[in-house]
Amino acid sequence: MQVPFNDLKIQYDRLKGECRQALDRVLESQGYILGPEVEAFEKAFAEYCQAKYAVGVNSGTMALQLALLALDVKPGDEVITVAQTFIATAEAISWCGATPVFIDVDDQTYTINPALIEKAITPKTRGIIPVHLYGHPSDMNAVKSVAQKHGLFVLEDAAQAHGALFQGKRVGGLGEASCFSFYPGKNLGAFGEGGAVVTNDEKVALEVKKLRNHGGIVRYTHERLGFNGRMEAIQGAVLNVKLPHLDEWNAKRRKNAELYHELLAGLDLALPREAEGCRSVYNSYVIRSKKRGALQSFLSSADIQTMIYYPVKIHQLDFYKHLGYQDGSLPVTEALCAEGLALPIYPDLSEEQLAYVGTKVREFFSQQ
Repeated sequence: MQVPFNDLKIQYDRLKGECRQALDRVLESQGYILGPEVEAFEKAFAEYCQAKYAVGVNSGTMALQLALLALDVKPGDEVITVAQTFIATAEAISWCGATPVFIDVDDQTYTINPALIEKAITPKTRGIIPVHLYGHPSDMNAVKSVAQKHGLFVLEDAAQAHGALFQGKRVGGLGEASCFSFYPGKNLGAFGEGGAVVTNDEKVALEVKKLRNHGGIVRYTHERLGFNGRMEAIQGAVLNVKLPHLDEWNAKRRKNAELYHELLAGLDLALPREAEGCRSVYNSYVIRSKKRGALQSFLSSADIQTMIYYPVKIHQLDFYKHLGYQDGSLPVTEALCAEGLALPIYPDLSEEQLAYVGTKVREFFSQQ
């Protein structure tokens, strides 16, 4: 039996008719950048996130950078975040001329450890970026408590957490702003790159709209130095088709995770845990094993695809070496880099495929 890490073709086949109608509307209109399809998605996604505004941009990375600029991050500032994330989180800080200050993650949720934030604050600190990693929300109450005490903004990196809940509220409207990615493999994926900044702050939304469009809302009116960061109409149209299905897909991911919990219980590995008051949407199902390399090879030989998120220690990359992080600086992050392995979790996995993965993982450990 083959178990791919993801299979977007199944989802496409189910939505093919609706997607093609949406794409035809764009093609007939010949309006390929922003426009009514993107505006409709912005309105719907803001409502979904229980927020006032959503601004569509061309990638999750651009969303992070524009949100930071809209929050007035400048060269010389510092922004506290985690190294257990995709490089885009740190890149966006650096491209604003600011410095990422990395702290470790919690050993259970793999999201930012709030107990470490205050020690990292300096007179240069402007804000905090908690990452809702693998679809699990960060402890936003604790993060916001520290931020409010020190006058810092909170920017949610929700690129993997579309629809996740913290204390009954959807991520995206819990900080000053939040950033989403619609990369095809996300819980809500476009037909290419896409992203959005979600916020309850009208000024932040307006600044992002300017920044994504060469610094101005009106063509040839450049109020500030900006970028070409606009969302394509095709992506807005596709996302409009997919958004109504997101909760159903997330529910299936959660069901798959529950089955994995049962299938893999009692083995010599760490399974994902869900913190009290949090509802993960399992963008990834990451297990931890000190025998990761051998396990991944064994599963590959059984036609089961897996992924490693993230094998590179961001805080020790060459261009961040001047920050002085050494081996042992972020012990939980470094352990995850060495031990984390993501199993297939996409909504369209069959129970037979999930059972096969569980059987093969158990078979591997029975031979150890």
